[in-house]
Amino acid sequence: MNESLLKRMTGVAVPLGALWTKESPAIGEFPALKKFAAFCKSAGLKIIQLLPVNDTGTQSSPYSGLSAFALHPIYVCLKDLPEFAALYKSDKNFKTEYDLFIQFHPYKNRYDYQGILDKKIALLMRLYQTTDTAQNAKPDAPLAAWIKKNDWIKAYAVYKNLKWKYMQATWKAWKKEDQVPGLEEIEKRWKSAALKKDQLFYAWLQMRAHEQFADAAAAVKKAGIILKGDMPIMMNEDSCDAWALPEFFDHTLRAGSPVDGQNPTGQNWGFPTYNWKNLKAAGFSWWTDRLKSAEQYYQAYRLDHILGFFRIWAIPERETTALLGRSEPGSLIARDELIEAGFNEGRIHWLAEPHVPTSDIDYFTWNHDASTKILEKVATKLPGEELWNFKSAIKGDKDIYEASFEGLCQKEAEQKIKEALAKKWRDRTLREIKKDKFVALWTYKDTYPWSTLNDDEKKKLQALIDAKRNKEEGLWKKQAQEILGELTKSVGMVPCGEDLGVGLAAVPQVMGENKILRLNVVRWSRDWQKENSPYIQFEDYPELSVATTSVHDSSTIRQWWNEEKESAAAFFKANGKFFADNGIYENDFAEFTEKTARAILQAAASAKSVWAIHPLQDFLYLQKKYWLDDAKKERVNIPGEVSEFNWTYRMPASVEELADDKNLLDQINFLAKKRN
Repeated sequence: MNESLLKRMTGVAVPLGALWTKESPAIGEFPALKKFAAFCKSAGLKIIQLLPVNDTGTQSSPYSGLSAFALHPIYVCLKDLPEFAALYKSDKNFKTEYDLFIQFHPYKNRYDYQGILDKKIALLMRLYQTTDTAQNAKPDAPLAAWIKKNDWIKAYAVYKNLKWKYMQATWKAWKKEDQVPGLEEIEKRWKSAALKKDQLFYAWLQMRAHEQFADAAAAVKKAGIILKGDMPIMMNEDSCDAWALPEFFDHTLRAGSPVDGQNPTGQNWGFPTYNWKNLKAAGFSWWTDRLKSAEQYYQAYRLDHILGFFRIWAIPERETTALLGRSEPGSLIARDELIEAGFNEGRIHWLAEPHVPTSDIDYFTWNHDASTKILEKVATKLPGEELWNFKSAIKGDKDIYEASFEGLCQKEAEQKIKEALAKKWRDRTLREIKKDKFVALWTYKDTYPWSTLNDDEKKKLQALIDAKRNKEEGLWKKQAQEILGELTKSVGMVPCGEDLGVGLAAVPQVMGENKILRLNVVRWSRDWQKENSPYIQFEDYPELSVATTSVHDSSTIRQWWNEEKESAAAFFKANGKFFADNGIYENDFAEFTEKTARAILQAAASAKSVWAIHPLQDFLYLQKKYWLDDAKKERVNIPGEVSEFNWTYRMPASVEELADDKNLLDQINFLAKKRN
């Protein structure tokens, strides 16, 4: 790691797509970083932090990558390509199409992700057809040399060409022979004369994307600014990597997070978990290669959800929620241990197998015979009882939702019955992971079987659960030390980790051992164990950390101040001097103003953290002319929502306009100098 970069500095976080320019109003592109670096230099900002810029296909979320290595073609600037000028001049149709593309994508607060991507790909294909590579169905010398240095491109090009063939459908819906062909078959297809021209399009496009990004990154570095990237911890199930390297992924499990206050059923991200055993056997080469590829552009990087390197919340593939997930690695409870604790086979069955009373379904059908027939579809009746256990064919609640009860109940009742059955499916205290090995649910105390145990049984089972969970912390620490040790020493970039909401003592310890900067979000940096959760003083932030006012998944400081009054009021009270110094007193608290923004940013500037990196939106609150009518519109992402709104934020002014705003530059400079 380049420790010379660990100086007190101020930076800005922004999605690349937000950085629109007068020449490229549709969306921010790689070359826009040059102009933005000039703005940052004038403003005294020393770090630019980007969201991930890898190819995500039809998904606008930058954390839903189709490749760990390939850059997103949506950020390629068409007019800066070497092939552009000649075709624009000679081909009237191309000229018209390009001009219409610019004309029909003027500035708006959100950009049209799919519309821009589709049109760009079409125009890029037109440009590719003019190259010697396309004409000869053979890479020209520069492309051949680039391919040789980037071996990952072969699988990516084969995969993308198949995605095109299958109209972007997931590879799990492809014909069997195309689903997981293996590296030998991929190499064979890469060399296929019939496929060569089409596949080389993706190689040519990635070379051009690399050239533009590398050129922009060099300009940022020349301006004396650190470019910081973002490494999503998980890969999309539909990614090239999960398709071409199945040995590194566990497709029987999905990653997520357990139940918390805002997520009563946890979070199921839908991404496959890693097979760390196989990754370790390969020397973690896939991960280290990923970092080395990123180092071509960045001097620092953010490891998303760093807790996942300690343990991942692993959910069975057939589940829609995260309630039946477990920690991986984990320590399991053996059947013999349960028996030794006094639980006989019948009691173990009661705790680990969901039981459905027929009366639960009678409630919806008012017809006992119909209820019985419905239950027979998914469950087996226990002898002599009106209780049912789910059939072994039911692997998750998806199987329940996909079952057909046609003709057995009213249509409007069917979904309610399935939801009731799914709720029962999840209502168990223990889950059998493999034969005679169990794990307790995260919410085991909220389950019906637990409530039926007597105090002695609860005490004994609790002791078993506690013993296993205590053992797990050691497993998690060991795994993280091994993985993060290999990753951080593989490159010279400064590592940062997103460790929000993590309560494990091992996390800050292992991060400290590997000099990974922690994350302190101002509004959430509180001592949650103490009464009233007091704010941690800025001088008590860890030095090896990044302080920030907001993150891409949170509201901006304006929306926080106006809508989360308890939190904002506690912050105001804890930092009264900073606000008083800025002329903001109790009677000014209710309304968020430019002065409020300045005070919050100035308070954050005092943090002991080596870096302070704030979202661009929070800096723009220093000038009211940049405010949108609704603070919600200034957000990058609203977690839990799937919409065209998320991830498509654009700045309220072009990069050129910001660079010409002397008042804004002076105010940001003032804040930056506070950290010197």
